[in-house]
Amino acid sequence: MSRHRESRFPWRRISAFVLPALLAACVQVVPGPKGPSRPPARPPAQQPRPTAPAQPAVPQPASAVAAGVKQGPSVSSLPMNATDAAAALASFRESCPRVTVRADASGLTRPADWRQACAAAAAWSGKPAAQFFAAYFETARVGDGKGFATGYFEPEIAGSRLPVPGYAVPVYSMPGDLVRAKAGDAAPTSSGRMPLGRYDVSGVFVPYYDRAAIEQGVLAGKGLEIAWVADPIEFFFLQVQGSGRLRAPDGSVMRIGYAGQNGLPYTGIGGVMRDRGLVGSAPGQYSGSMQGIIQYIHDRPADGAALMRENKSWVFFKELKGDGPLGALNVPVRAHASVAADPRFVPLGAPVWLRLDRREATGLWVAQDTGGAIKGANRFDTFWGSGEQARLTAGGMSGRGEALILVPKGTLSRLGVR
Repeated sequence: MSRHRESRFPWRRISAFVLPALLAACVQVVPGPKGPSRPPARPPAQQPRPTAPAQPAVPQPASAVAAGVKQGPSVSSLPMNATDAAAALASFRESCPRVTVRADASGLTRPADWRQACAAAAAWSGKPAAQFFAAYFETARVGDGKGFATGYFEPEIAGSRLPVPGYAVPVYSMPGDLVRAKAGDAAPTSSGRMPLGRYDVSGVFVPYYDRAAIEQGVLAGKGLEIAWVADPIEFFFLQVQGSGRLRAPDGSVMRIGYAGQNGLPYTGIGGVMRDRGLVGSAPGQYSGSMQGIIQYIHDRPADGAALMRENKSWVFFKELKGDGPLGALNVPVRAHASVAADPRFVPLGAPVWLRLDRREATGLWVAQDTGGAIKGANRFDTFWGSGEQARLTAGGMSGRGEALILVPKGTLSRLGVR
């Protein structure tokens, strides 16, 4: 369930944060009374500051191999606890059908490299899981190995399959007119792919409808509704996460997951608040936290609605039938075991060891997801499941320390790493 992915989070889940996990959670909120929109408040005028000469952009490495790979400590020296190792082994097993066939964008591994470990994982029983990882893996440090981790979770909000009273915000499936431009109709994106958008009535390719247009009903009545939710603010944060649960008035639960995105860029509204001088300790400012964003939207509903529309990105959903939200590997992500990573630097499906200044996030994880904000070497997003504790942990997660990638034994020697 990638956070706001066009890879999973596609979603999940995504962004400029006031704090690293600023939009990593959604909470039960009740929107204030609706009113006419007005321009967002501007910060007090400030004295102009001298500007430094523009510095050329520093090219970022395109893969783990380009970033530099060094051999890390032995797996047996890592202080794994039995619970972490067992959960990671279970998640690794679920990843095996994918890692043994998919290409690895990081340049570290090949599909065949995983087959021995996956065969052993399928048969592993009666012995400590930590011994499995020590027997079949070695550690690699990518770049400087300095890890940074945030958190995400699966939110649950009030929703219904039918538009019953009090549930009026539609959840849309992928529209058929959302397509990629044909060659020659638009410039390719930085990734080389043609952009997403739509063809208007005259056959000209144009950007797809943005958040404001969709909220105002441009897609209404086209048969795209798969559910309706009660609170537009909760739904905004569920879109940031990229998947979640809808709990109906009768107690039934519908799980929805990322199906696609409108092709417009994601804007982190916490960063917008910061840039407008709305974050701080002065009167009229708000704390640099997710709760601060929610409080601002409560206090100033018209400005809050306009703030959310600064994020022009819109996420479309599909119903999920499995026992967990799906990650970028198309296997369920598991609480306390799955982590989102940048696939250019971490092979999806690989175990990851994090030693952080947050004890609850220190341990063994498996890279099974991606996210729009999860970019760069040693950048991770830890998954905490659903429920109130998951929301609190994910929303406050910001950990720094060491990151090691576990790769099948023999990988480093093949790469010439010593």
